[in-house]
Amino acid sequence: MTIRVLVVDDSATMRGLITAALNRDPEIEVIGTAADPIEAREAIKRLNPDVLTLDIEMPNMNGLEFLEKIMRLRPMPVVMVSTLTQAGAEVTLAALEMGAVDAVGKPSAHITAAEAFAELTLKVKAAAGSTVRARQPAAPAPAPHDNYRAAEGHVLAIGASTGGVEALLTILSAFPATCPATVVTQHMPATFTGSFAARLDRSSGATVREATEGAPLLPGHIYIAPGGETHLEVAGITPRCRLVRSETVSGHRPSVDVLFGSVARLKKPMTGVILTGMGRDGASGLLEMRQAGARTLGQDPGSCVVYGMPRVAFEIGAVERQLPLSRLSGAILDLCSAHPRHATSPA
Repeated sequence: MTIRVLVVDDSATMRGLITAALNRDPEIEVIGTAADPIEAREAIKRLNPDVLTLDIEMPNMNGLEFLEKIMRLRPMPVVMVSTLTQAGAEVTLAALEMGAVDAVGKPSAHITAAEAFAELTLKVKAAAGSTVRARQPAAPAPAPHDNYRAAEGHVLAIGASTGGVEALLTILSAFPATCPATVVTQHMPATFTGSFAARLDRSSGATVREATEGAPLLPGHIYIAPGGETHLEVAGITPRCRLVRSETVSGHRPSVDVLFGSVARLKKPMTGVILTGMGRDGASGLLEMRQAGARTLGQDPGSCVVYGMPRVAFEIGAVERQLPLSRLSGAILDLCSAHPRHATSPA
């Protein structure tokens, strides 16, 4: 079935470039374009598209305001098209937190349209198959984990892709300052990961930083894999972050499989978690972790934006239990606790 797309951007040139990139794929058809949210609103009513590509800076109403209305009144899959600047990254992260499925960067003086839109068709296809829900009022802050202490030396590894921004914010916002040393690979452009780490740091009781070469894994700290040129690994008797320059693995750099595989070799108490995302990155690495004695969790189908990575991991036996997003933070902390209350034996 052909995926029907509405392109929304105030630049006629950009609308043309996005349309051309999408129409090259026989499974996608651009059924209309709009120069601002007012035009887009009428086009949505008239054309009923499967997916919307949405600019952020537009006249009459900016993209974030329009996205908020979409997610509240008529939820549908949205892929943001943003400038890959620091300011653009922060606004795009806000859009992903609000319910946009994914984002791509715009061409610039240093980035051609072919380079900027290399993954656009894949992301539009993933968006078309995603689960998008009505925007709900913000949930109350999670209750603090009084007297929580992670087990000594415990390492937690988390992998995510499409839909992962919202999932990671939900989970890590509930983490206390005494959480286990945590390493995270989220598929994300290089200019986004620093802003994402800062956003998580503001919402979590833990200290969240973009991972750097040689940084020691400390309790109460969360390390986010930098996007772009390296994979995040952990290694050593006293584990430290390693940023390894090598080819893509499972189609990604950084790769969740690389992170999970390195954690599996640590010979430490460990927990692995695989969240919403397209494809299969992380499945084989999580299986390595489970075979090495790790406890493992996967996000369940009903709460995933895209049930791809967790599905593959579950099907190959890498996932011990699947849980909805709302229950994952508590389950993770319990598995990593010095005094677990509800953890069950591995299946």
